[in-house]
Amino acid sequence: MNQFDMNRPVGSTSSIAIDQAAERSFIMKVYGWMALALSITGLVATATAQNPTWLEPLLSGPGLLILIFGQLGLVLVLSALIRRLSAAMATVLFLIYSITVGITFSFLFYVYTAESIGQVFFITAGTFALVSAYGYITRRDLTSLGSLAFMGLIGIILGSVVNLFLQSEGVMWALTYIGVLVFVGLIAYDTQRIKRMAHGIGEDGEIQRKAAIIGALALYLDFINLFIRLLRIFGQRR
Repeated sequence: MNQFDMNRPVGSTSSIAIDQAAERSFIMKVYGWMALALSITGLVATATAQNPTWLEPLLSGPGLLILIFGQLGLVLVLSALIRRLSAAMATVLFLIYSITVGITFSFLFYVYTAESIGQVFFITAGTFALVSAYGYITRRDLTSLGSLAFMGLIGIILGSVVNLFLQSEGVMWALTYIGVLVFVGLIAYDTQRIKRMAHGIGEDGEIQRKAAIIGALALYLDFINLFIRLLRIFGQRR
């Protein structure tokens, strides 16, 4: 059986019985790891922004490209090789990823005021909480919403690549607003997937830990991508 069955229909029977308390316990672990990663990202971003000399290696030479591609590599390793990794290694890679994102996000403090960054963070957190709660409690199957959001994400990626050459402000804003809708949809969908995952992982502690990490990674990515787009809309530039 698939270790992390995230596509089991809502309400389907499972070979392993799990009560609501166990389900909630798993969900709380996912949110806990996500919250830890966000806290690390925020602390690293703030500390790096307050110490500009830390950014010099990134601003000179290929440092920034190495950081960006390193982040992409970490996500790919965690997503594709999670079953081969130990729970400890998956945890370390996830936390390293949150650190690298924090370093990248330190640049935001040079573009936007710290006050507006804080305000948009709370807007994002409130939006995330409401949408994730909907994804958790709804009885509606959100698979079609997830598929639509994923296609929208592909469109955003392709549109962003094209706009590197067009340099169109109109296209940029269109992609920003579409991105808000896409990641709101993904938050609800991923929350429901994680709820389903709880019914297919059994009681093995190692598997539960890895499942919680991969679930936290999905929600973490949804959160930071929504935050970036809301910051572009509501953030106050310096």
